[in-house]
Amino acid sequence: MINSKDLPALVTGVMATLAGIGIARFAYTPLLPALIQEGWFTASQGAYLGAANLLGYFIGALSAHALSERFPVRAVLAASFVAIALSFFLCAGAGSFSWFLFWRLVSGIAGAILMVVGPSMALSATPPERRAGVGALVFTGIGLGALLSASVVPMLLELSLTATWGALGLLCILAGLVGVRGVVRLASPPVTGNEGAESQKGYAGVKVAVLLVIGAYALDAIGFVPHTVFWVDYLARENALGNQAASLQWGIFGLGAVCGPLMVGALARQVGWHHGLTIAFLAKAAAVSLPVFSLALVSQSVSSFVVGAMIPGIVALTSGRLAELVGPTAHKKLWGKATAAFAAAQALSGYAMSWLYVAWGTYSPLFVVSGLMLVGGFFLVLLSRGVEQRHAPLSTVPLTTVSLTTKKRR
Repeated sequence: MINSKDLPALVTGVMATLAGIGIARFAYTPLLPALIQEGWFTASQGAYLGAANLLGYFIGALSAHALSERFPVRAVLAASFVAIALSFFLCAGAGSFSWFLFWRLVSGIAGAILMVVGPSMALSATPPERRAGVGALVFTGIGLGALLSASVVPMLLELSLTATWGALGLLCILAGLVGVRGVVRLASPPVTGNEGAESQKGYAGVKVAVLLVIGAYALDAIGFVPHTVFWVDYLARENALGNQAASLQWGIFGLGAVCGPLMVGALARQVGWHHGLTIAFLAKAAAVSLPVFSLALVSQSVSSFVVGAMIPGIVALTSGRLAELVGPTAHKKLWGKATAAFAAAQALSGYAMSWLYVAWGTYSPLFVVSGLMLVGGFFLVLLSRGVEQRHAPLSTVPLTTVSLTTKKRR
């Protein structure tokens, strides 16, 4: 049960995920059709601008842990909020493709730093008995950003593209002020000797399982791309449904993204992090593939809501599963590596899918590819449990016992 003592951790995590992905990434999706229709960029250029953010996310994920260890965390987070805000302010007028490419890259770098450092700080500052609830809720910021972009961006676009970019920059500044205030109020509880020992022992015993979970998370990144980069344009232009219908679906996506962490938090408490993660991968694979078979309103809405819910849902479940495997002490460094793997797969698939879209002239096959990758992620998560169970005896049996057993066999 969440209480008032959890608020600083929640504020820190929610504001970081709100700006890091909710605004820096998701606000661009409903902007894409307008950028093309207003003649700022061609369809292929717009797709590559979306992919630039994915590349920046990879760079930021690689550097996040080192930056947070070298510099004050408050300063790292504040600089990241400012960088995202600048990326919107400085793109508020029509400019060159290279200028927009650079600032979409910057927003991706800063967004990844927020996504690695913010949730890890929130998790480490929360007592063990409340980590499942707080760990899931910090990712509601992703959904809040998507919901805000779905409701605010269409209204702002009625004014102008310039007003839209500027308003999103102001939202990032506001999120930064609230988030940094949350950091000031954070008080990390001391890690007990047992907890630290279990983390190290668990890491040694389940190293392969951890790698498999990270591999599944990387495959999830491929399933992440079509709905978060191309979904609105796919509906509005390719299927001629119009901006209003596409914006409605983006709103449903945002609603799902808000509900996702709440749903998976309850799921994890009922079935555990591992089983929750397998269910989430199957649900997302089905929902990503659904538009290929049907674009009826119900199908669109189910796809939008479920994919929206499972995007932050899988992030929260993966984070929780890794923390369960290695403990909160080692979580930040490992979460940085997991985010880097996710970002690398996401960046590569983003550019590859942009190229394939140009080559094929349609988005439809991209949803099929992503669905298959998510099925692959499901099998990796299943395999990780088997590996963990095989390693468990070695990580729990004392070394002296192993030695005595060996001598008896001799």
